[in-house]
Amino acid sequence: MSEFEDKVVIITGAGGGLGKAHALEFAKRGAKVVVNDLGGSGDGRGASDMADAVVDEIRAAGGVAIANKASVSDRAGAKSIVDDAVAEFGTVDILVNNAGILRDKSFKNMDLDDWDLLVDVHLNGSAYVTHAAWPIMYEKNYGRIVLTSSTSGIYGNFGQANYGAAKMGMLGLVNVLAIEGASKNVRVNALAPGAETRLIGTIPGRDVNPDDPRPEAHPRLVTPAVLLMCSEDAPTGKVIQALSGRYSTSAIFNNEEIALGVDASYEDLLARKDQLLDMSTAQEGSSMSRLMAKQRGQD
Repeated sequence: MSEFEDKVVIITGAGGGLGKAHALEFAKRGAKVVVNDLGGSGDGRGASDMADAVVDEIRAAGGVAIANKASVSDRAGAKSIVDDAVAEFGTVDILVNNAGILRDKSFKNMDLDDWDLLVDVHLNGSAYVTHAAWPIMYEKNYGRIVLTSSTSGIYGNFGQANYGAAKMGMLGLVNVLAIEGASKNVRVNALAPGAETRLIGTIPGRDVNPDDPRPEAHPRLVTPAVLLMCSEDAPTGKVIQALSGRYSTSAIFNNEEIALGVDASYEDLLARKDQLLDMSTAQEGSSMSRLMAKQRGQD
């Protein structure tokens, strides 16, 4: 038996691309899947029955799935996704926040409505659905949550200030929820994927056929990382990158602080600038957290 047998899995934005690949694989492994997708275009306009098509495909293969067509950026719509899962299957075990859109422009040319919309869909949408599922997972001492971030947030990418800010914001949410969920066996991680999808096709200059992605750039190659983050022995608070069958972990590193004391001045810091910026001996995590841990050990 698969460890995902009879698990109730919500996947947002699962009408195509990465979300569809995740949904098909979870269903193949015996999970009961809620396929959410508004069915809009890659830039968030319109609606369609994309979710129904994926549900039909899952059912045709002998799997179990239902569709939800709400927008994650609407609070009531986001809650309806979780409500539908509970009404149909009784609970929620796994949530994969995948829904997203793109509206790329350089920051100086960006309409602030496009800023607000991207943040609403990616960051707020992930928070809204997670907020609805959180009490269920918290009470039953089990939950696995994935937020789909991006290297555009971690490292930056020209023309994606709105997208990158929302995606990096997800890492802050993951860091906090991983701490808050630890005692309740709710594990929360972030995915930074790469694949040829409909969204990638909206980027100027990118020649992508989402209906026939190149084998080395297929969305299904990202899904193993999602399964790992949703497994019984899943990590928590991690950022896993997945692209073309290659997988790695990203992390925040911090060097040792320079102690200048209460009389510190700009000139003092300027004199130690090279030391301040030297990351050659940096360690994962915050130096402040390490110091506090050391102090606790001395108490």
